[in-house]
Amino acid sequence: MQKKNDTPQSQAKIAVRDLTMAYGHLVVMRDLNFDVAEKDIFVIMGGSGCGKSTLLRHLIGLQEPAKGHILYDGGDFTAASPAQRISFIRRFGVMYQSGALWSSLTLAENIAMPIEEHTEMKPQEIRDLVSYKLALVGLSGYEDYYPAQISGGMNKRAGIARAMALDPDILFLDEPGAGLDPLSSRRLDDLILRLRDSLGSTIVVVTHELASIFAIANHSIFLDTATRTQGATGNPSILRDHSENPAVRLFLSRGEESTSPSPIHS
Repeated sequence: MQKKNDTPQSQAKIAVRDLTMAYGHLVVMRDLNFDVAEKDIFVIMGGSGCGKSTLLRHLIGLQEPAKGHILYDGGDFTAASPAQRISFIRRFGVMYQSGALWSSLTLAENIAMPIEEHTEMKPQEIRDLVSYKLALVGLSGYEDYYPAQISGGMNKRAGIARAMALDPDILFLDEPGAGLDPLSSRRLDDLILRLRDSLGSTIVVVTHELASIFAIANHSIFLDTATRTQGATGNPSILRDHSENPAVRLFLSRGEESTSPSPIHS
């Protein structure tokens, strides 16, 4: 157990310190250090297989770090007791890549499930809250539809509504635009921006979709498969034009850069 005075300190909404992720002896990423400020839309980006979703699973406690710490509002999530971890996790809302809706339940029943499990709200209060959450994501009137009866984009939005069911402080979205056509993906980006602005949530998004990265992110981390560590952190638009790391510039410009940009430290 780490001594209390050795615990990393931070005032950020999320702070990652010296994080190494591994499967046994296989190191996925090492020495990750970054902050996520309150109300950020923070994108975890990089090529396929770089560890984006693995990092998200570490952030929400589904995987344990090989080394390092994850802090929320200065509290050490990594070193927390099981009871303390539950209190952290109750602040999270998570939308998994597939949407992860129960196919045998209606959209209303899917969203009501966490509310029924974690609150003592009365049935009518739950129904009203579910309708409100669906309205927030543009699905008012779809309460009685099953996931198979709606489009992929609507399933993604329903997944976000369920992630928001308990009014989370931090929303985690794993590849929200994966498998969507460009128009549906753009609508989802607009929804993410509206949710941040209207609810004041901090949002962490895993994606490799450049259009979405530039549309929604004000801060980001690039996971570099060649070095197995972070290649840069910062605003993606600035990194595209000024990062000292050529792998970052190539990723963010689709490999089309033709001139050497003016570097910045990142």
